[in-house]
Amino acid sequence: MRQDAGTATGSSTLTEVLAAFEAGGWTGQFGARPGAEIMCFTCREAFPAAEAALGAIQRLEGASDPADMAAVGTLRCPRCDARGTIVLEYGPEATPEEDEALLALGDRREASGVAPNRRT
Repeated sequence: MRQDAGTATGSSTLTEVLAAFEAGGWTGQFGARPGAEIMCFTCREAFPAAEAALGAIQRLEGASDPADMAAVGTLRCPRCDARGTIVLEYGPEATPEEDEALLALGDRREASGVAPNRRT
């Protein structure tokens, strides 16, 4: 696993990805809520996923189960400015809340000046 500017690259497990992001200062946590909202677990405030600035994203796919798919993203809370991670399942195992949040978040990494996460 390699860490580059606070992003996890080359990580293979959820634990490794979360540890790499946390080492880069993304210590808070977020969760998906109904209606394409995200809950910040630091300030306990919910906000529309479209208001969040996605800093980086790392996809994970299960080695033993290809249907085990997740995306780990870094966000900054628009309410309290906490920096943290969100884990969203995608594919057949995703909940409606995770699907809505992932679609609403979009990918604004280039607009925010954060380079896309690439495996090397």
